Amino acid sequence: MWSCHAGAQTAKPAAQPQPATAASTAGDADIPFAPAHDTMITQKSSPDAWGGERTGQEATLSDRVVSYTIDASLDAAKHAVTGKEHLTWRNRSDREVRSVYFHTYLNAFQNEGSIFFTERNIETAHGSSRGNARLEKGQWGWIHLQKVQQGDAALKWSFVHPDGGPDTDQTVVRIDLAQPVPAGGTLALDIDFLSQLPRVVERTGWWGDFNLVAQWFPKIAVLELPGERGATQVRWNAHAFHFNSEFYADFGLYDVHLTVPSDYTVGAVGKLQGEPEQKNGTTTYHFVQGDVHDFAWVAAKDYKTLDGTYEGAGSPKVAVRVIYPQEYVASAAPSLKSSIDAIGYFSKTLGPYPYETLTVVVPPYNAQEAGGMEYPTFFTSEGFQYVEQDTWTQMASDFVNIHEFGHGYFYGILASNEFEEPILDEGLNEYWDNRMLAERKQDFVLATPFTKWLGIAPHIPGFVMERLGATLKHPRDPLAQNSWDRISGTSYGTVYTRTATAMHDLEARLGKPALEKAFRLYYQRWRFRHPSVADFRAALIDSSGDAKDVDQIFNEYVYGTGTLDDTVTSIDTEEVLPQAGVTWKDDKQSEVVAADLDKQTDKQREDWKKAHPNAKPGDPGPFPWHSTVTVERNGIAAPELLRVTYADGTHEDVTWDDDQRWARFDFVKPSKVVSAELDPDGHNYLDDNRLNNSLTTKADSAASRRWTADVAAVLQTFYSMLGTL
Repeated sequence: MWSCHAGAQTAKPAAQPQPATAASTAGDADIPFAPAHDTMITQKSSPDAWGGERTGQEATLSDRVVSYTIDASLDAAKHAVTGKEHLTWRNRSDREVRSVYFHTYLNAFQNEGSIFFTERNIETAHGSSRGNARLEKGQWGWIHLQKVQQGDAALKWSFVHPDGGPDTDQTVVRIDLAQPVPAGGTLALDIDFLSQLPRVVERTGWWGDFNLVAQWFPKIAVLELPGERGATQVRWNAHAFHFNSEFYADFGLYDVHLTVPSDYTVGAVGKLQGEPEQKNGTTTYHFVQGDVHDFAWVAAKDYKTLDGTYEGAGSPKVAVRVIYPQEYVASAAPSLKSSIDAIGYFSKTLGPYPYETLTVVVPPYNAQEAGGMEYPTFFTSEGFQYVEQDTWTQMASDFVNIHEFGHGYFYGILASNEFEEPILDEGLNEYWDNRMLAERKQDFVLATPFTKWLGIAPHIPGFVMERLGATLKHPRDPLAQNSWDRISGTSYGTVYTRTATAMHDLEARLGKPALEKAFRLYYQRWRFRHPSVADFRAALIDSSGDAKDVDQIFNEYVYGTGTLDDTVTSIDTEEVLPQAGVTWKDDKQSEVVAADLDKQTDKQREDWKKAHPNAKPGDPGPFPWHSTVTVERNGIAAPELLRVTYADGTHEDVTWDDDQRWARFDFVKPSKVVSAELDPDGHNYLDDNRLNNSLTTKADSAASRRWTADVAAVLQTFYSMLGTL
């Protein structure tokens, strides 16, 4: 097995990698790294963070910090990309910068000594995970810096480890400058590099004649200023490429020329400029896109394209293209439609889509790990050999496309830090995707064509599906935790499911219009900037005015690991009969004897029966009923509605909205309470065990019959699916 040792070099002569020194792992003497572990942010950013809120009147959508001009050529046989990068970067800080830091993400796939692989080994030891392909000889990937120059000066570099981890990780590199960049000044670098794509492991790579070229060029890290995302001083945010982490970068301009074999289909971030140029069996494509923070592309032999457009208020005319292999032609039209529908929904609910293009790539069979990945104006989907209405294939296709497009807002335009705060991208996007599905009245379907033919087509609403996977009973990590300090991949998965569930419950508390307004405010404030979790919380409070409910969700679920499990523990009923004993009135004592009362109550009952010959069981009788319902909290407090139903069929609602561990509610009515239910409308999806939310005074087998039928339907579907494989 061969692995590249791309290392710290000068242009002349070449040098081998230098181990990171204590100074290099701490950043410049006066510019430290962002914390590797204490990453949760509770203080909102300053109003002028990242240049302040964008009004829409500026010359560019974002405050562009960086620009990349790249000329790249693909060696299709070797799956290697030769690149020349000219970078300009603006120093936004108030001090000079003597060293800069770059992400060299492809080195995550260089050898098993990377943080990516060491963390993956821990994941797989505790269960299954995605991205677990085993690389054979010639399938490793890496990025090799060949030359770095500042003007005429050749620069030195060394690999550093901002997050600790193995010394063998080479996903962050420090470049020492010949001339410091003054405060407010601009840096220009020229970098020659060679990127070897791995056989697809996760997010990037090749399979056959398919090449997804992502995280393929040296990308400068983000210099954060005080008041931005919890920073109290100027700092470099330059995390290593962790197994579960994704990305974070400055907005800027990308101007990229791509040269590939002429029989390859190409798609990329941004808009194609003019006609591609052909020469000697190769074709050069020129793509440009401003106001984005990454660039990815695909080159695949003999792939097909399907085109469409989106036109909507506030957006430019959007050219939408699906690039797909012939084996997955069935996915092309559904992917085009769901992507265009997603542009419309996100434009309507958050803000108009601001770009002129959207490219959707369907990877081939055996390259599934390249699917379901997002980049600005560009995402990868999943392929299906058939997509049939009202089966799991249609739902799976639609959901992947909607989800990956949605990242274009929560990861792309809002540009949250996916390393430190995956909740802001994966979590909020998952929630908004499910709102779109609910508006379309589109449930998760567990049916195949065969089970559908049999008349078996179980449906599960999206938010119910999210709740089932949200690990509500024993969450191990707060939602605001970073992507790598988690007990397992399952815990990372709850960033999707538990966030969607928590936001569902917050919407139930605030109301749908108020929640939508709050999300629009969040988007309006932070588009083309970099918000934190604290900024999201501030937008929710500022818009809704409901600090109590917002803070409870954040304190217990976003920043904490709270659980909710309210239960109805008992219903006690008794008739309110005349009582024996001594009473005083006007200083006169009177005594009622029990034997006399028995005769009195018997007579009242007989008289009532005669007066109501057609009375049915449960109708009010001669005496009222005193019912007591006891409820308990086995977790955190949440506002609850308690609905009691009386024997005569009427019901009454009361509110339980305090932080007491238990409560008793008394009802004196003509009819007795026969059942009680907490949250009868199903607002609190965060409730771990909803089966104990209700109680009846008489056993009712309807629930068990329903669950038995549901389980039977799911099992039938599962066995039928096995039969079709």
